[in-house]
Amino acid sequence: MGHKHVVIVGGGFGGISAAKRLRKADVDITIIDKNNHHLFQPLLYQVATAALSPGDIAVPIRAIMGQRKGLKVLLGEVVNINKQENYVELKSGKKISFDYLILAPGAQYNYFGNEDWKQHAPGLKSVGDALQVRERILLSLEKAEQLEDPKLREPYLTFVVIGGGPTGVEMAGAIAEIVKRNMMRDYNTFSKNETRIFLVEATSKILNGYPDSLSEKARKTLEEMGVRVLLNTPVTDINHQKVSFSKGTIETPNIIWAAGIAASPLLKSLETKQDRTGKVFVNDDLSIPNHENIFVIGDAAHKVDKNGNPLPALAPVAIQQGKFLGNLIQDEGNGKERDSFTFVDKGTMATIGRAKAVADIRGFKFSGFFAWIIWSVVHIFFLIGFRNRFRVFIEWMWHYFTFKRGVRLITDRFSTEEDKT
Repeated sequence: MGHKHVVIVGGGFGGISAAKRLRKADVDITIIDKNNHHLFQPLLYQVATAALSPGDIAVPIRAIMGQRKGLKVLLGEVVNINKQENYVELKSGKKISFDYLILAPGAQYNYFGNEDWKQHAPGLKSVGDALQVRERILLSLEKAEQLEDPKLREPYLTFVVIGGGPTGVEMAGAIAEIVKRNMMRDYNTFSKNETRIFLVEATSKILNGYPDSLSEKARKTLEEMGVRVLLNTPVTDINHQKVSFSKGTIETPNIIWAAGIAASPLLKSLETKQDRTGKVFVNDDLSIPNHENIFVIGDAAHKVDKNGNPLPALAPVAIQQGKFLGNLIQDEGNGKERDSFTFVDKGTMATIGRAKAVADIRGFKFSGFFAWIIWSVVHIFFLIGFRNRFRVFIEWMWHYFTFKRGVRLITDRFSTEEDKT
């Protein structure tokens, strides 16, 4: 009998964590991903705001895994899962059989049934998304530089971030630093006082899920940085260069979506129970009902903690679940019984800007410079590869002391004909 074959769909935190834990196990491993790289998504907003380059937060999956007999990394998109015959089917038509299947396909932004909004308000889930947002920001500043009439250039100096979660808060803070400080020395036509940044949240507070005191601290810090925080303001429509609410509109081509996620549509092919966002309900060992060899982890899994609350869609959850499954598969090969997965919450944090952050670590609440130091160390620690850690650390220190940003090139790669006019 040959080695057991473990197929891992997704090269994100969960998939890579499981693969690394299985690297020394007596199994064959196939990793399938639509991209050839692992992406550190929590820092995508820094690429979008020209603080970091894509290579600082993305590493080829093959480079992470190294050379190993029985390991394959395939560039492809899984479109169907056959639970009865134990194989996955790629978009190319290729079928790959498995003994164990670990599904870690990540998530996509949820536009709540308004898919046409996506072209006007991109999210931040890929390097391509980040570069698109970066080019929109830079192109707007360039257009504003050419307009003498303050009224005409107002839309190009206006930035709207929709969604008050960690990504939205971090993005709004980063844009405020760019347009109100970092890049002002590059432009002569307009001043920082003409720029407007809005953070729009449909509920009564930003950073939902954080303690109220930290949420309020984050709101006040953003407003001190020049960000207007609009609470209880659901979006009603998004068109080209305009976002509408029940009480008014804001005209701008710079609309960024960070308002909720939905699970991968691939999960529908499992034909098992899903929650309203598409996450799959999993057993205590992260397997799906009636199929103990198929597991779902990370943003794709609906798993509750000891208090009955769903686990958050955060990197630490996916990493711990990946390690758990790596151990489970190895132990099962040695005849051991399965354990139940338990998430160890080590805290949540969000950065707001230069030397500004909030953190809730096991009941201890921090804000300001100390929270930013904790955030920086944790995020650098999670980066895969020493080269990336060292480079990001140097980049951050350079930005901290000089207030200068990184690459600010416009390649015209993402601009549309409408943008060029």
